[in-house]
Amino acid sequence: IKGGQANLWTEQVYNIRQAEYMTWPRGFAIAESVWSPPEKKNWNHFFNRVEQHFKRLDISETKYAPSVYDPIFSVSRSADKQLMIELGTEVQGLDIYYSFDNSFPDRFYPKYTEKLTPPKDATILKVITYRGKEAVGRMMVMPIEELVKRVKK
Repeated sequence: IKGGQANLWTEQVYNIRQAEYMTWPRGFAIAESVWSPPEKKNWNHFFNRVEQHFKRLDISETKYAPSVYDPIFSVSRSADKQLMIELGTEVQGLDIYYSFDNSFPDRFYPKYTEKLTPPKDATILKVITYRGKEAVGRMMVMPIEELVKRVKK
């Protein structure tokens, strides 16, 4: 590979703020991909640099996608066919808090530590990530029905 290219098709991008959001941090990722030698590529080191760039983007009021902080949902069925929900993050050191009761979780709600089984009457799972006392991810609202659809048969 002699170079790299990252396209942003703008037919559905209606203003510069949305273009910024669609560009960053993807621009950092393509630069890392094509400029760093394979033996130097390391997710944790890369992400530490990305977070430094996030600070610069904040100062310049450039809009960017913070989705790297959002929780990741994985689902399965237990031996007795109950829905099992596993939560994770791309970023190390984040805490995940959740609620099944349609309230908005914060760091005083249950902290995710192991796979979850939703209560029988639950219709929605709300999840957010924190670093220390600061919410860093977006509040993710996931209907239980959607999680059921994601279970591999």
